[in-house]
Amino acid sequence: MDETEFWEIIDATREEAEGDPDEQADLLVERLTRLDPDTVLDYARHFEARFNRAYHWDVWGAAAVLLDGSGTVEEGFDAFRCWLIGQGREVYETGVADPDELAELLEEFDPELDGDGEELGFAADEAYETLTGSETPDLGVPLPPEDPEGTPLELADRAALAVRLPRLWERFGDG
Repeated sequence: MDETEFWEIIDATREEAEGDPDEQADLLVERLTRLDPDTVLDYARHFEARFNRAYHWDVWGAAAVLLDGSGTVEEGFDAFRCWLIGQGREVYETGVADPDELAELLEEFDPELDGDGEELGFAADEAYETLTGSETPDLGVPLPPEDPEGTPLELADRAALAVRLPRLWERFGDG
């Protein structure tokens, strides 16, 4: 599976799920179980590499702004990174390169409904286990660094978030 095929699966399932990340995860599992196990592992490698690439302070700051605080904890940030991948290539690539641009890309964002794509992160594992009866082996994808990339950010400091991500803060923050 190449990168284009990976994003085609993400886009098709997101559109079919009408943006619901839990429904998208179910559709991903369904779609991935139609593939052979090696292709599912390729998909998992693509997903994991993008998940790790989004381990950046500014992306975490965007999660904190959009999720109104629940994005400040590691579990919330992990679920946000999965959700970001689930939004497709343009939103993901732009959101990782310049998280403040999410202010322009997201038509709307409801922290009660959006931002939690945790189940998307387990879709390949579930599909692989269904196909093989075994757990997903080590994917060989390098782990992210211990600390997020970029300049550290005090995620609970609303003023710091507003300075670092001014457009996102203006549109979705407290201000």
